[in-house]
Amino acid sequence: MAERGGTRATLATVAASAGVSVATVSKVLNGRTDVAPATRSRVKNLLAQHDYVARRAEPPTAGDRAEPPTVELLFHKDFNAYGIEVVQGLLDAGDAAGVAVVVSRRPDDQRDTGGAAQWVADLAAAGRRAVISVVDQLPEADIEALHRFGLPLVVIDPLNQPSARITSVGSTNFSGGLAATQHLLALSHRRIAYVGGPMTAACNQARLHGYRAAMEEAGAQVDDAYVRTGDFLYDDGLREGLALLDLAEPPTAVFAASDETALGVIEAARSRGLRVPENLSVVGFDDTQLAKLSAPPLTTIRQPLREMGAVAMRTALRLAAGEELDSHHVELATQLVERRSTSQLQTPTGAT
Repeated sequence: MAERGGTRATLATVAASAGVSVATVSKVLNGRTDVAPATRSRVKNLLAQHDYVARRAEPPTAGDRAEPPTVELLFHKDFNAYGIEVVQGLLDAGDAAGVAVVVSRRPDDQRDTGGAAQWVADLAAAGRRAVISVVDQLPEADIEALHRFGLPLVVIDPLNQPSARITSVGSTNFSGGLAATQHLLALSHRRIAYVGGPMTAACNQARLHGYRAAMEEAGAQVDDAYVRTGDFLYDDGLREGLALLDLAEPPTAVFAASDETALGVIEAARSRGLRVPENLSVVGFDDTQLAKLSAPPLTTIRQPLREMGAVAMRTALRLAAGEELDSHHVELATQLVERRSTSQLQTPTGAT
């Protein structure tokens, strides 16, 4: 229950309601283990009922050892090369700020409003300063609970269009899609296909729009069969790559919207007896370690993933400190990195 008149609950208020000392409530907030389970549960429930959340970790009481502040990092899918780069940037920025990062997944069985409130109350009781979500935007119930408890939320590479209510960090996806396609056009390719992610994902839409803009500017027609969707994964690239290469008039080049997808396309070409880049040029997106380890090394659009993680961490800490931001959405620049998976079209006479 909220305090009357909008007054924020204090440690003393919660302690009095629980029938324990202020020091005990402080221990629960700081994640100390030397509190009886029943007492801990009672205090956590009362913290949630009072909508209590500390904007900073509570100062240690006598005999306590100060713990570093923590930030919750949410992943909604399995780790991949993209995620590893983002996490590295977050950890580097966290180390520099003296902040620990706790990596977790949001439990699927807590998606209702009541579950959201308890989840956020648990985060607050554990002393989290902020929440950073990678790629996926949280359900509205989670966002409302975080706002009510005063826990800042920062989303990296949001799937939905950036909202003024949510702070987010991304990259110049449209420019990246434009640059990737212009690179292939400059190599005399005209039959260029696009293999992307979910059509509802904002980053995919921007990359696809960049691809279409470059094709339109060059007067190159885009066959509907050349635009394929998936989930930014290797299997998607393999499946859609095979479908493209089985067309009556297959593409001579493919812009894949992730490095993983691009590697799937390369494997599809190999399975059809084609060589990259001699028979098919391929461009990826992200510039993860996979791009360097690919055979041949992958031409790709560098998305500054580590920098995005670092900016998200610094932004979350600024919000936790009560600072005002100049913008609710930050985009970092993408860049074409040329390697050996693209080349001049060998047989331009059949191009359209």
